[in-house]
Amino acid sequence: MPVPRSIWALLLLPLFVLTGCESMGPGTVARDRFDYAGSVGESWKSQMLLNLVKIRYGDIPVFMDVGQVVAGYSMQRTVSGTASFNTFNQGAPFQAITGAIGPTASVTYNDSPTITYTPLQGERFARSIMGSIPPQSVMNVLQAGFPVDVVFRLAVQAINGIDNRRVAGGISRAHVRPANPQFYVLIDQLQRIQNSGDLGVRVSPKGDSLTLVFRRSHSAAVRQAVRNVTSILNIDPEAKEFTIVFGAVPSNSKEIAMVTRSIFEVLLDIASTIAVPETHVMERRVGSTPEGDLGPQGTIAPLIKITSSDLRPGDSFVVIPYKGHWFSIDDRDPASKNLFSFILLLFTFVETGSKDIVPVLSIPTTR
Repeated sequence: MPVPRSIWALLLLPLFVLTGCESMGPGTVARDRFDYAGSVGESWKSQMLLNLVKIRYGDIPVFMDVGQVVAGYSMQRTVSGTASFNTFNQGAPFQAITGAIGPTASVTYNDSPTITYTPLQGERFARSIMGSIPPQSVMNVLQAGFPVDVVFRLAVQAINGIDNRRVAGGISRAHVRPANPQFYVLIDQLQRIQNSGDLGVRVSPKGDSLTLVFRRSHSAAVRQAVRNVTSILNIDPEAKEFTIVFGAVPSNSKEIAMVTRSIFEVLLDIASTIAVPETHVMERRVGSTPEGDLGPQGTIAPLIKITSSDLRPGDSFVVIPYKGHWFSIDDRDPASKNLFSFILLLFTFVETGSKDIVPVLSIPTTR
């Protein structure tokens, strides 16, 4: 007796299933790469804003880096079947049910990503957060096109003895020392030179020397701005190139001594401008927001606007909860968004290499 077609189909079904299997890996790349990148980016933004708010309240900032992301997938497909039937016309009487087919199938899908977190502490914390930003990094940022007024207000504490605004010992009016008025005049003139394209930076081939260059300009306004800068910094007005060094006092008239801030000082300055709830000020949970410095055109506005509210804002670039309130940056405030992103980038500028031992993951594989 020939075997029925249904039985052949049942017996060949596992072969069809196995030959139809495809690798899961390639199909997950496009999705996972962007999903994980988006999630890590959003968590980085939230962590930074939370730490800024914690600094504002005198709390301890904690930085946790995402060390590794290992996405692991597995899929098991199982197909089986049972069949019984009478052969050679032996067995049950006429019209009795003499055959049985029992197919079974199952699919098991497993998504088990492994994510490691590395707290920023010890030597790495001191190097990345408490160490001064190298002057070369500051000038490289200028060369990349970032506005000089933003870069200097954030990253430079003093230049040839002319002090920037300083926040020390706590965030309140009593702990904020205004900048030297000449500092804002200086960055205004430097901004004018930068906008004309006549401000440049040159690094020696060995990387041990950094030079600020004023190109000869055909604009009378730019030439006057260069004269104003050399006068404020008390450097040689006839020179067009000046060596940049880290320090408080220059050694000659063709040298610019720059004291740069640490990342923590940058965060402290930014945190001091956060608008906190008045109830928290009255309850002495936090100090009142210090007033802005006076510049050539009046009160100097904060570089970034971080607000607080009782209810979660509906349209925010980044938002976090803290002490029963919501702190956020408005998504319709491009200046604050750009400044916030620049602060995040500063972390990459100060990385000088790490000797930390990174976690080693052993990922089991199955075939």
